[in-house]
Amino acid sequence: MSQKAAPRRQVADVTASDAAERSRHLLKGEEEERRRISRELHDETGQALMVLRFQLEMLGSNVRNQEQKAMVQESLDVLDRTIEGLRRIIARLSPRVLEEFGLLAAIRRHAQLLASQTRMKARVELPAEIAPMNHDIEVALYRSAQEALQNIAKHSRARNFVVKLHTTASEIQLVIEDDGTGLGTKTPDDGGFGLTGMRERAVALGGSMTMESRRGRGTQLRIVLPCCAKESSSPETKRGGRIVRRASTAKAS
Repeated sequence: MSQKAAPRRQVADVTASDAAERSRHLLKGEEEERRRISRELHDETGQALMVLRFQLEMLGSNVRNQEQKAMVQESLDVLDRTIEGLRRIIARLSPRVLEEFGLLAAIRRHAQLLASQTRMKARVELPAEIAPMNHDIEVALYRSAQEALQNIAKHSRARNFVVKLHTTASEIQLVIEDDGTGLGTKTPDDGGFGLTGMRERAVALGGSMTMESRRGRGTQLRIVLPCCAKESSSPETKRGGRIVRRASTAKAS
């Protein structure tokens, strides 16, 4: 009986490993597609909108009728809002701040933006520095923080939120919580919050995602991922041609 059980366990292990590997490939493909769309929006749509804006400005400068001039200005205002919206979409699609400044700065920036755009108060608890880690892990943490903070902005009605990142020799843990209305009967499998994608991303990388939420008592999201760190004795470590710098713990306001 035990001899038959062993091959079954091996098959199950191989199947789980293959599924995780396929998920990782899908996540990489998704990230590459995001970058491609971001580049196309910037290079094609963005440039076309800027040309259109220039032409509208030229038209407005040649118009003498005040009513027509006001219509051109109104069109310019709508166009400016469209361009600003496009820039936000591009920023969400492409993790440029992550690639240029690193994970700590990217998470801090998202928290500060949320605090500045709303009346919420933010507390950001990040380590002074983190060692280089697998790029897929970095992207997963960045995307999870991005999605969780967007959920807080859209759904929580919170007054305060907290972003914490803790690392050990074996794992890295991201915790984001708020004191808002909570998700009530919603579960991580329900649509509309991006939680299923966060969970799948975490599981594919050998980690986990848990969420605790009660109506009127806020929500806590916890992402735990293996920390594939490399040893470094220098406060500044080069990674893929980029320097990972120290970042101090601070409160966002």
